[in-house]
Formats: sequence, structure tokens, C-alpha cells
Amino acid sequence: MIQILAPILIGLLYAGLNSFIAEPHRRRFNAVVVGGAGAAYLSGGALGPWELAFCAVMTYVAFRGLDSWTFIGIGWLLHTGWDVVHHLKGQPILPFAHDSSFGCALCDPVIAIWCFTGGRSVPGWRTAVRGTPVP
Repeated sequence: MIQILAPILIGLLYAGLNSFIAEPHRRRFNAVVVGGAGAAYLSGGALGPWELAFCAVMTYVAFRGLDSWTFIGIGWLLHTGWDVVHHLKGQPILPFAHDSSFGCALCDPVIAIWCFTGGRSVPGWRTAVRGTPVP
């Protein structure tokens, strides 16, 4: 159960901590982070040249994410798929943690959903739920 809950909580914590970064810096910071996530598996090389191709795709998506939360969300969903492939192949993102790619595949969609909602800060979530500005 902890293997499922912990990654989801990490995704929520990531979104919450991003509340401390003001826009437009929050979006740009997240574009850089998702670009870095695209290179996370390079050192393992489990999928050979496909690792480089994926990194190139993620670089493009991250670049587009500099101006678009949607592209950042797409990047996290692409990374989710890459996590699943590596988990099934037995080549985890952290070689010393067998289920790390599985956990990453649960965490990344949580972040993607947050990105698809515009990467709102926690006060922004409250505003959206209540429909009134936060004092």
C-alpha cells in the first residue's frame, strides 16, 4: 500500500511546494524540471538509441512548456510511459531501488494533472473551488 500512496503523496507535495514560486517563474521552472526528467534514464541505456530519441522529444516538449502548462503536462505523461517501459524491462530509474520506476509512473500523472489545471498555487486551488478570491 505504501508503494502506491507514497508516490501519489510525493506528486501532491511537489505541486504544493511549487506554490512558493511565483508565476511566470513557476511554469518556466517546471519546464526545466520536465526537460531534466527526459534525461533521467540516459545513464542506464536500457533502451539503447531510443533513450536519446526520447530525450530529444522531451527537450522539445520542455521548450514548448516554457510558454505552456499543457506541454509540461504532456511531458509528464510521456515520462510516465517511459517509466512503465523501464519498470517492465527491469531497469529502474534508481538502480538501487527496484520499484522506483513504478513509483515514478504513479507520481508523474499526479504532476501532469496539476499541470493541465494550469499549475495553480495552493491558494489558487482554493479560489477555483470556492469561486471567490482568497483574502
